[in-house]
Amino acid sequence: MERMESRMGLPASTEVLVVGCGPAGSATATWLARAGREVTVLDAAQFPRDKTCGDGLTPRAMLEVDRLGLGGWARDRITIRGLELRGFGHERVVPWPAGEHGGTGSAVRRTVFDDRLRQSAVEAGAAVHDGVRVTGVETGDDGEVTAVRTEGGRIECRTLVVADGVRSPVGRLLGRTWHRDTVYAVAARSYVRSGRHDHPWIGSDLELRDEAGAIQPGYGWVFPLGDGEVNLGVGALATSARPANVAVKDLLQHYARSVRGDWALEDEPRAVTSALLPMGGAVSKVAGPNWAAVGDAAACVNPLNGEGIDYALEGGRLLAELIVAGDGSLTRAWPEVLRQTYGESFAIARDAARLLTYPKFLPVAGPVGMRSQALMTAAVRCMSNTVADSDRDVVARGWRAAGSIARRLDRRPLFAD
Repeated sequence: MERMESRMGLPASTEVLVVGCGPAGSATATWLARAGREVTVLDAAQFPRDKTCGDGLTPRAMLEVDRLGLGGWARDRITIRGLELRGFGHERVVPWPAGEHGGTGSAVRRTVFDDRLRQSAVEAGAAVHDGVRVTGVETGDDGEVTAVRTEGGRIECRTLVVADGVRSPVGRLLGRTWHRDTVYAVAARSYVRSGRHDHPWIGSDLELRDEAGAIQPGYGWVFPLGDGEVNLGVGALATSARPANVAVKDLLQHYARSVRGDWALEDEPRAVTSALLPMGGAVSKVAGPNWAAVGDAAACVNPLNGEGIDYALEGGRLLAELIVAGDGSLTRAWPEVLRQTYGESFAIARDAARLLTYPKFLPVAGPVGMRSQALMTAAVRCMSNTVADSDRDVVARGWRAAGSIARRLDRRPLFAD
């Protein structure tokens, strides 16, 4: 596609301005443009651009990809049937749960996936400008955003969508704060050529050890990409009280050596990147009268597995629906939508992830969990956020009940004002 939208000059004003063109920003822009809104999208990077990520698309993410009309495109690259879990002397093959979210996933490297989502926003009618960095935000006396400043000028807007990622520089200008006393992750990712690049199962090592043999509170992953390579990475959980005492890039190299034979790795990890991930709604002030943060900028990342694409795509659709409804200020409305949608699952997942940061917990709980196929199947279902609202089985009821209790007892409310 010829990228005429990048050659056009920046507008003086727009109805909706979206800052960030990752999954959250592109999804929000696409749904708003399809609803007839005038949408302008800015991103500081030049596309296609990379992002530290596992590249996996869970069934919940694929449901949103289908809604955007890209499901066939993603599944044609590779179809993922579930996970191969390994650790503590056991191996378990766990298919994705069937049901409302479907039973298949995929994996697409972010340089490709995000650029395709950007194209979808353009096809829907949004004007997308990459290579444009926002340097300031102007607000009125009532707290409404009136305009943003860029390196090349100024753009007035009626609504601002903040979708600029985990660090969210625009969110910080508006008062968005990340609370590190709540569990977060440090992760590293790489690409490696593999003889099993088309394997339809994700590799997930729950017993992640460093070179000294110490168990780390996280997991190692291998996502087949179907294009000759796999995405190989590691993630470790931490809090400000119990920081991750590990160099994640060194941990990744050690993990690659440990799975080289199993995955027929043909070279050394390349394109190694790392990132910090705020998770589970551990941010405050995610909205104002006419602005809202979405996706990673709102810490919409699963505390148990670091997954964020499904929440980004889904959150973009939900935010677009709220904006189109036009029922008033977003200050209270958007955090309430986030709490209603993710509150229970994030609350219990934050508590579970916090337990994993205690050094003595995983060596005891890991072997117990891996002994049971039923328990690991239930765990994958909960961790992948595929417990549907309509599910009434024991696992679903138990997960929701535990989440409700955890939310009431949570010391720091999700998406706090």
